[in-house]
Amino acid sequence: MIQLTRPAAVLTDMDGTLVDTERAWLAVVGRLREDTCGLDAFAGLTIQDAARRLVEEGRRALSYEDTAAWLDREFSASVAAGVRVQPGALRLLDGARALGVPVALVTASERHVAELVVKALGADRFTALVTNGDTPRGKPHPDPYLRAARLLGAAPQDCLAVEDTPTGAAAALAAGCALLAVPSVPGITPGPRTTVVASLAEVTLGRGPR
Repeated sequence: MIQLTRPAAVLTDMDGTLVDTERAWLAVVGRLREDTCGLDAFAGLTIQDAARRLVEEGRRALSYEDTAAWLDREFSASVAAGVRVQPGALRLLDGARALGVPVALVTASERHVAELVVKALGADRFTALVTNGDTPRGKPHPDPYLRAARLLGAAPQDCLAVEDTPTGAAAALAAGCALLAVPSVPGITPGPRTTVVASLAEVTLGRGPR
């Protein structure tokens, strides 16, 4: 078990990190592309960024608007059908709450999708919610994490971000956060501010002072 220093706040990604929806998202993208090669590049992307990339690839004769709408509809339906909580996710959230550490959800998903997941996980586990469109720029830019830290009244450098994709990891590190990574796709490496684990079940938050 790895014990991490108690942070001022936990800022956690959703898809692939707390719930096993990253694979569902990639499956939706794969159906539209009719090809699974290179799907990892779509991990952590917003619907808008994914739609732009798909249109640029020219795999299907759909407009940007139709592509974005299709992705939103199909992924929302997948999440509404039910999600599987990742191992250790609830223990980490409840451990933070027991220590008085606030938690913000920081996701590239649309708000209506995030609200479905928050309802499944328990809304009382979260103090704030930052979703796609809440900031001028999304991940991999730091804006979502900076906003989450502000909402919780914490300095970004005192926060622990939890992520599963290189896109999200880049955003968290650019914001100045410490990073706990539980990769769902390749591309995240350990570093001075990055702890990489195979499962959130391997981690606990320390009770001592920051």
